[in-house]
Amino acid sequence: MTTSVKKLVTAVSTSIALMGAGHAAAEIKIGIAGPMTGPVAQYGDMQFSGARMAIERINADGGVNGEMLEAVEVDDVCDPKQAVTVANRLVNDGVRFVVGHLCSSSTQPASDIYEDEGILMVTPASTSPDITERGYELVFRTIGLDSMQGPVAGEYLASLNPERVAIIHDKQQYGEGIATAVRDTLKNAGVEIAMFEGITAGDKDFSSLITKLKQADVDYVYYGGYHPELGLILRQAEQADLDTVFMGPEGVGNKDINTIAGDASEGLLVTLPPSFDEKEENKSLVQAFEAKGEDPSGPFVLTSYTAVQLIAEGIEQADSTDPFEVAAALRSGSFDTPIGTVEYDEKGDMKSFEFVVYEWHSDGSKTPVN
Repeated sequence: MTTSVKKLVTAVSTSIALMGAGHAAAEIKIGIAGPMTGPVAQYGDMQFSGARMAIERINADGGVNGEMLEAVEVDDVCDPKQAVTVANRLVNDGVRFVVGHLCSSSTQPASDIYEDEGILMVTPASTSPDITERGYELVFRTIGLDSMQGPVAGEYLASLNPERVAIIHDKQQYGEGIATAVRDTLKNAGVEIAMFEGITAGDKDFSSLITKLKQADVDYVYYGGYHPELGLILRQAEQADLDTVFMGPEGVGNKDINTIAGDASEGLLVTLPPSFDEKEENKSLVQAFEAKGEDPSGPFVLTSYTAVQLIAEGIEQADSTDPFEVAAALRSGSFDTPIGTVEYDEKGDMKSFEFVVYEWHSDGSKTPVN
């Protein structure tokens, strides 16, 4: 293994059970693929935290059919090319199950490799419908689709009786996809769309965009993308005295947006999965995270935990580590998880998933509004 691979691929054995006279239990490798570095690494932190906790607890309970789970962690930087690179490394490392990727634009090309190589993948965060539209047998997710989330956001905005709405996106698969779903919902409700424009991810100066928004005289702006860009837009909009309300998807629902936008983040509307950490049945699990000094409230923490749990329970139900047999077990089963009961359709999408509209506050807290 080369030095660069060693840096990118870190095998983490979270628990080792001894069998017989000092022999280690057999191991089932679980790849965890997401951003450890880069602009959305905060979301990757959620993903890795949730998956590690699931592996730790499953191993502490005896593993899966007597075999321990071993995490193989890779950093895709939320970049499609890097996602392909690390997917191939997981293939070479003999991984047969993957939790990831996080960004839709990374998940899609990586899933092509996994399907070709017979590796089962469960993404805990990618919402683009395109990922599961291809009829792949080994692709699943533990989050809803843009086609579910977009209408929730669009219908809520329409209920506010806006005069003119601007829709901005980052021109990436996730951001433009969710923005398009919101636009279509608003159009169907008879709301005037004043703008539908893309920005470039990574840009820092949004003064020309803000000038356009002021000239368009919009009362709401929907942004499809991630928090680094929206945080800057919010801050610069406040400095330019742009009087409008912003809304975005779960990709902006991160406490780091407060660091970027400061007080300008107050009143931002965000669609997120429900607060699974507040469910009474998850109390002991939440305490386990807190005991490690980790925050279980992020939108992708318990979806990632659930992804590992589903792989483990699929292996148990199939009584096999063959990914195709495990996939068949997942499609035919019903699973009680921290995010609720999970049942899959033929595409690998959950049959039901809820998104909630929250008002975001400058201290990083949120309040449900629908």
